[in-house]
Amino acid sequence: MAVTLKFGDKVTVADVRKLHDMEDVVFDREWFERIDERNTDMYYMFRDLAKSDADLETIKSHHLRYDITRIPPGMLGSEYIKTVGHYHPQVPGTDVSYPEIYQVLEGSATYLLQKVEPGEEDIVLDAAVIKAEKGDLVLVPPGYGHVTINASEETLEMANWVCRDFSSVYEPIKRLSGAAYFLLKDGFAKNPLYKDIPSIRYTAPLSSDEFGLDSGENMYDLISNAGRLRFLTAPQDFMGFLAGVL
Repeated sequence: MAVTLKFGDKVTVADVRKLHDMEDVVFDREWFERIDERNTDMYYMFRDLAKSDADLETIKSHHLRYDITRIPPGMLGSEYIKTVGHYHPQVPGTDVSYPEIYQVLEGSATYLLQKVEPGEEDIVLDAAVIKAEKGDLVLVPPGYGHVTINASEETLEMANWVCRDFSSVYEPIKRLSGAAYFLLKDGFAKNPLYKDIPSIRYTAPLSSDEFGLDSGENMYDLISNAGRLRFLTAPQDFMGFLAGVL
């Protein structure tokens, strides 16, 4: 049965990540190999949302996309449920990759961000963790791959704004069987397939006023002045701001 989300006057059917989609990135291999039914739903992605046709035209004209992801609580064996994880490609004609901004709508999230040596994805230059609650904003700056983890007992629902003109890059994280760290019940464990992993830096979410939002205000409302999101489509023009978010 399809999972749907009503957003404004539109109903969107979710893209579903199944357990078999997680095969390459699961920490607990023994647990995974014992599972016979791998078609189980893991999390749901509602892409390219808009509350009206007029909003959608505005979003598209600014080369943006607004999505919502829903991650129910659960475990992947000894590991907390998470997204597959990905990187973003570079803006054409630059050496700057696209950023992304998230907001927690319900529940709580643990965002794991990692920056790797260009061309050597198994050498990690920086690993940062941001724990975010309802209303919090988290910006993934250029150069960072990221994984979202639901380490709570509640369903996590989060939104994101991102440039609509690229496809995410999953291969490096899948090839290394996950990100540099896995979050287990007793804490973070390093992924042994990476050659060099620094200690985790813990950092705070962004403040809402940096984006002209009141505390807890839904960032979808940035559509009323979508030019404020231009750093997502032309990050090379905002490196002073973007370099300081972590």
